[in-house]
Amino acid sequence: QVQLVESGGGLVQAGDSLKLSCAASGPFSRSAMGWFRQAPQKEREFVAAVNWSGGNTYYADSVKGRFTVARDNAKNTVYLQMNSLKPEDAAVYYCAAGNTGNDMLRSSAYAYWGQGTQVTVFS
Repeated sequence: QVQLVESGGGLVQAGDSLKLSCAASGPFSRSAMGWFRQAPQKEREFVAAVNWSGGNTYYADSVKGRFTVARDNAKNTVYLQMNSLKPEDAAVYYCAAGNTGNDMLRSSAYAYWGQGTQVTVFS
């Protein structure tokens, strides 16, 4: 059982940066970690993912070049650095953990989810 707690969300202006953290308890170091987001009246969408070692990362096209996902297995924490934020990035951001194999972009591949953290971006 993995428990996840996100933090770092907030209200920022377009162009600003935020860094989200996801603290995990349980068997974290062998789990792939993903970040997803859900805006009001929209489906949850993939944002970024990192494999268990941190050696492989994946990004949605909409955030590529602006967001960076990383993990620190010694601290049981995964991060999402978000730069050059846009109003369309506003959403509740969720981190997820699971033994996804190569299917790290699909939400259903993840077994464990955090409660989410709100990111609001105003122009």
